[in-house]
Amino acid sequence: MGEDNFNLEEYLAEGAEIIVKDAIKATFRNPKEILFLAKFAKHTRKATAIRESYSKEGKHIPVFLIASITSSCNLHCTGCYSRANDACNDNEPLNQLSGDEGEDIFAQAKDLGISFIVLAGGEPMIREDVIIKARNFQEILFPIFTNGTLLNNDYLRLFDENRNLVPIFSIEGDEEVTDLRRGEGVYNQLLNSMELMKRNNIIFGASLTFTKGNLSNLLSRDYINQLRDFGCKVIFFIEYVPVNEETIELAPGDDERDLLLDELELLRKEYDDMLFLSFPGDEKTSGGCLAAGRGFFHINSHGGAEPCPASPYSDINVRDSSLLEALDSKLFRSLRDGGILLDDHEGGCVLFEHKDEVERILNE
Repeated sequence: MGEDNFNLEEYLAEGAEIIVKDAIKATFRNPKEILFLAKFAKHTRKATAIRESYSKEGKHIPVFLIASITSSCNLHCTGCYSRANDACNDNEPLNQLSGDEGEDIFAQAKDLGISFIVLAGGEPMIREDVIIKARNFQEILFPIFTNGTLLNNDYLRLFDENRNLVPIFSIEGDEEVTDLRRGEGVYNQLLNSMELMKRNNIIFGASLTFTKGNLSNLLSRDYINQLRDFGCKVIFFIEYVPVNEETIELAPGDDERDLLLDELELLRKEYDDMLFLSFPGDEKTSGGCLAAGRGFFHINSHGGAEPCPASPYSDINVRDSSLLEALDSKLFRSLRDGGILLDDHEGGCVLFEHKDEVERILNE
């Protein structure tokens, strides 16, 4: 797809349809999954029509929203961008969005035609009250990016009864690598959680953070087969975002992105019972960074609307404004219209590399 004829609306709408179709194939004829996904497929078509109606009014609505629903976490992972940005800490949460406020955000998102809301943190499963609210919005798929250490019988019942809630377990590779970053014993806790999900026939996924050095290992068929044997049906490849100047060399570059793009195409052909996604995805294919509402945006645990979780800047809060107003904030408009999101960059996050410009826009 050449850049000259690239249509972002079509790219996002088709991407949502592909996710649903591939997810249906990945359910192994599980009746609960098929029933939910068949209904969800209808919802995505309706959501696409809603977004198109807004587009005719000159208002772009993204398919994805990322909501960090807590600033608390029970782990201290090395290189965590949330802790580096102070979006996650060990203090008692202050001024955190309530469950009712989270529910209002979900309702607005549904009315805008947003089909996917990623629940993140901190550790999102700390906020069971918000996740219980999310179950009421069967029109929206909620991937829950979790460290997998808090799964219990109550959550198992919740996930079994509400298939729009999909746990995505964060894992770094094998036991040595995972425990080195996340803490001793976390890998075995993750395997236990995956085993519980498999035993209860509940679909789940894995989130793999890739760097310049580990991508080939994560893409190896031995590792993919291991996750498949655990019962994993969805794999997200998450591009590492530097947390400071010292970690820039870990950020993937064009060579790694090209490798991932090629391998994803092969994996989707080889494993027709699994779903493979990347985030933020190949920027060359998608016409630049999709943050600031081009393809997604972020709501932090205090209600601030941010371009993305790795760019913690906000000039508007959803407690005082609607999601639609947040998408039209000065900061978001300046980033979308000013060309920063389309700029070339060495690797990692374009907003990280241009943070001085982002801060200047915010201060103005």
